[in-house]
Amino acid sequence: MQPEQIDRALVDFEVLAGWMDGRGLPGGPFEDVRPLAGGTQNTLIGFARGGRDYVLRRGPAHLRARTNDVLRREARVLAALDGTDVPAPRLIAACPDESVMNGAVFYLMTSVDGFNPTVTLPESHAGDEAIQHEMGLNAARALAALGAVDHEAVGLGDFGKPEGFLERQVSRWLSELDSYSALDGYPGPDIPGLDDVARWLEEHRPHRWRPGILHGDYHLANLMYSFEGPEVAAIVDWEMSTIGDPLLDLGWLLATWPDRDGPGAALAGPLGASDALPATDDLVATYAERPDAVAGRDLSSITWYAVLACFKLGIVLEGTNARAHAGKAPRETGDLLHTITLGLFTRAREFIGG
Repeated sequence: MQPEQIDRALVDFEVLAGWMDGRGLPGGPFEDVRPLAGGTQNTLIGFARGGRDYVLRRGPAHLRARTNDVLRREARVLAALDGTDVPAPRLIAACPDESVMNGAVFYLMTSVDGFNPTVTLPESHAGDEAIQHEMGLNAARALAALGAVDHEAVGLGDFGKPEGFLERQVSRWLSELDSYSALDGYPGPDIPGLDDVARWLEEHRPHRWRPGILHGDYHLANLMYSFEGPEVAAIVDWEMSTIGDPLLDLGWLLATWPDRDGPGAALAGPLGASDALPATDDLVATYAERPDAVAGRDLSSITWYAVLACFKLGIVLEGTNARAHAGKAPRETGDLLHTITLGLFTRAREFIGG
């Protein structure tokens, strides 16, 4: 694909060339220009220039109110992770000035040589259950690497508001759920167990935790794996990252972990269909192998974090169901996500009962 085949409203390559030149990046023509899949909200364009590969990330064609701020935050997190052992794309350069490219903040990052296991499995992985099992454990190891990062030491001391993070979670997400009632046509939430789960979370909140970098949406669909083996090549889609309790990311992984009858199965694709994936207890044990990830954190309360993840994600997905009732999203999508919400609350009650 040639640069002129990309909508100039998304990426003006003449502007991009001048901006890159001003930052001392290699010059020359743009080659191997191609849109990349990944995420549903933002735009990814891969290209090569001057013998180096790049991925450009910016918001969608029709920018939302917070898109540029989210992109600025993403770029800052990726820059902070440089020098750590967290598998993530590395930031090359960022343009926080929205006046440069058609009103959009953008940044350039390294390309990832890998695949998403919820979309496809290479033959070498699809035919080897030992590799599939290790892929699951490596999801926990990659997350532990993130949990081990000292957010203040890498310059993210002011990136979030960790004070009261756990205390405000239930009320924050119940308020979000209440806000959906403003959508015409939405009859209100029909979620069995909602009040019971909320009450349990308030009554069993951990008393001890240590702030750190929270990815905010950690599940298999946001991981890229190496073509060469079971290693995680990169954690991607950092748009929900903040400073909070990293054990919520581990709880999120447990809440979305695929099983034949659970809510994760609908989202986990080929790897999710594997019978070789480790059990959730094995994920927790693997995470715990890294002392600097668990120091100062109460891993014995991991069930609470898994229940909170089910609660939060279920409410987030119910928002699309509400918008579908209001004619602002496809009805079939709303039905699917509502079904997943119900599955998440069922899983939350199973966690509590177990």
